[in-house]
Amino acid sequence: MSKVAIVMGSTSDLPVMQEAVDILKGFDLEVMVDIISAHRTPEKLFEFGKSAHTEGFKVIIAGAGGAAHLPGMLASLSPLPVIGVPIKSSNSIDGWDSVLSILQMPGGVPVATVALNGAKNAGILAAQIIGCQDSCVLDKIVLYKKGLKEKVIKGAKEVKKG
Repeated sequence: MSKVAIVMGSTSDLPVMQEAVDILKGFDLEVMVDIISAHRTPEKLFEFGKSAHTEGFKVIIAGAGGAAHLPGMLASLSPLPVIGVPIKSSNSIDGWDSVLSILQMPGGVPVATVALNGAKNAGILAAQIIGCQDSCVLDKIVLYKKGLKEKVIKGAKEVKKG
């Protein structure tokens, strides 16, 4: 079973990041959740970033608010794809500081970036990345997308009835 690491800078990020956990578990992927602060636990960040690929992880999802260095630092240390989730935090400048910190990475250190508080999309993107090599996960993505389409069609019919 493919594993995805979901890390965040503090426990206050968990309500947002839980959406990634839930969607990945819905695709029957193994999920590891941890708190790793780029600024308060840099040793832990370096250890995890350098070893995640040897621990069987296929993708890292990293959520952070404020200065939001966690996703970029992990991308600098790990050969794995990193998906950054900017989080609107209490010390945030309406979330823009987090978005730009994750989005504006230098050449050679990419971080896939989703919308502000967009952990659900980060989970879906992680599953799609894994689905490139795992046909069981790919089949679940196909069914998920079909369900999205059916929901829109059903909604359109209800609106027309109304």
